[in-house]
Amino acid sequence: MAYLTEMQLKDAGFKKLGKQVRISDKASIYNADQIEIDDYSRIDDFCVISGRVSIGKYNHITPMCLVAGGTPGIVFDDFCTLAYGVKVFSQSDDYSGETLTNSLVPKKFKNEKFAAVHLQRHVIVGAGAVIFPGTIVAEGCSIGAMALVTKSTSPWGIYAGVPAKRVKERKTDLLTLELEFLEEQKNDSI
Repeated sequence: MAYLTEMQLKDAGFKKLGKQVRISDKASIYNADQIEIDDYSRIDDFCVISGRVSIGKYNHITPMCLVAGGTPGIVFDDFCTLAYGVKVFSQSDDYSGETLTNSLVPKKFKNEKFAAVHLQRHVIVGAGAVIFPGTIVAEGCSIGAMALVTKSTSPWGIYAGVPAKRVKERKTDLLTLELEFLEEQKNDSI
């Protein structure tokens, strides 16, 4: 995988760009002036990132993901991972048939839903899952592959299915490992 150079990243015009950020040269970034990416985060091949998006530290967006922040925005806290093909939307058309749909139709003929999305610390989202507008994926949640997240979650749960439901508790052992990892990182930089 080839990554954009430091100069290419600077020239892209990001709102904020942390240190050691890696973005594939095959990723598509739109509205870079609305996108913030913090330290040590990575975006892989064939991802599309657009609109208002804020990505914390140590986030990994793996190949073929779509993060459509639109106007309301999407926030990723630290240590989040999107597996292959995850889609996160902060806006959606009205599918009821009461209004027109798609981006080619003026807003006065549509009833779009606009609502921010927030993935809190240590969230991992399985391959092919979809996260709908207005949801908060709470700290430590694991979202199963192909799940459809239509409602906010509660912390430290494993969610699966369509629509996603809490099926199990997730262990918090990783919080201890996070402290060890950050201590090592601090010592390595001295």
